[in-house]
Amino acid sequence: MNSTTPQPEDLDTLSLQLSRPVRDVVEIPARCTCGNPLVAATAPRLSNGIPFPTTFYLTHPAATAAVSRLEAAGVMAEMTQRLSADAELAQAYRGAHESYLTERERIRGLAGLDPVWEIEGISAGGMPERVKCLHVLVGHSLAVGPGINPLGDEVLGLIADEFTPDTCVCATSWDHEAAVPQRDLSRHVRRGNQGFARGEKSAAPHPASQPSEETA
Repeated sequence: MNSTTPQPEDLDTLSLQLSRPVRDVVEIPARCTCGNPLVAATAPRLSNGIPFPTTFYLTHPAATAAVSRLEAAGVMAEMTQRLSADAELAQAYRGAHESYLTERERIRGLAGLDPVWEIEGISAGGMPERVKCLHVLVGHSLAVGPGINPLGDEVLGLIADEFTPDTCVCATSWDHEAAVPQRDLSRHVRRGNQGFARGEKSAAPHPASQPSEETA
């Protein structure tokens, strides 16, 4: 399956990968060689009204685990330092930031949403000046292909011994026989439910509400 259009079986797989019901998926921009999702493109405003800047959400457990190990090793601080010292890298990374914004607008259009003013000009992962989430950068690289996000591409090279989109490890990466999660306990849903309890309208967050960035 090469289609970017999410199918019901994709949504079930994403829910199993994330151990929670998936929400507001507009596209599947990257797939394993077997067809399973690697990345979910999420609407920039969630259905509970909360702005969501993490357009390309890395979902595959093997990828997220490998990236988490790199984060724990301090790679983000080293990359941020290189951005301040390497003008060419910084320029390419700013280009990745612009790509992210362009892609988010495309996804917003596909979702039929009004502009999400709370995250206007804000991409994700620390772009364009620092690195604060490798999962975001890898998700972007997988979604748009090599040559756009230099640090996302670099991380994919660093984790190639553990994960590569060209080698399927889906069979051992999550429980394919488990029941598909039906109850979402993520902080975004909790915040939305708290708003309902106070009588707030989910479709129009208060101007003081903060955009939420979440990683897999």
